[in-house]
Amino acid sequence: MLTIRAATESDVPLLRTLIRELAEYERELEFVAVSEADLLRDGFGAHPKFRALIAEWDDQSAGYALFFGFYSTWEGRPGLFLEDLFVRPQFRCRGIGKALLASVARLAQQQNCYGIRWEVLDWNQPAIELYQSMGGTFLDHWRSVLLKDEALRQLADKGGERPE
Repeated sequence: MLTIRAATESDVPLLRTLIRELAEYERELEFVAVSEADLLRDGFGAHPKFRALIAEWDDQSAGYALFFGFYSTWEGRPGLFLEDLFVRPQFRCRGIGKALLASVARLAQQQNCYGIRWEVLDWNQPAIELYQSMGGTFLDHWRSVLLKDEALRQLADKGGERPE
């Protein structure tokens, strides 16, 4: 039987494990740097930066969803960004991913959010098909942009400079 609940501080080790399992599935485990201390500080401190839901199947950890809020200037109200949605392989095809996403959707509605945004890898056909079956709109004309590490530092250092 499936249960979905809000993650608590005691779930931090599990969350880190699940994050690493997702990264391994996405073939990017070597890029995971998050520690339990990071998750504890950022998810369960005085000003949480994210929230998470844990899915359990017959009292076994089956998956998770991790999300956070943002604001849409065009909509004039908040939205939720789904950072991670992951179901362990042995629990797939039981509706757990859809149930996790439905739980996030209920939270979004309760908080008057205009919608939920997320990204999916172009090779992850099972996830793409799931999102299409639920009516998800793919924003192919939008491209994700990431500025980090040295490029981020360089831009931040130039922030105080004025063009000549």
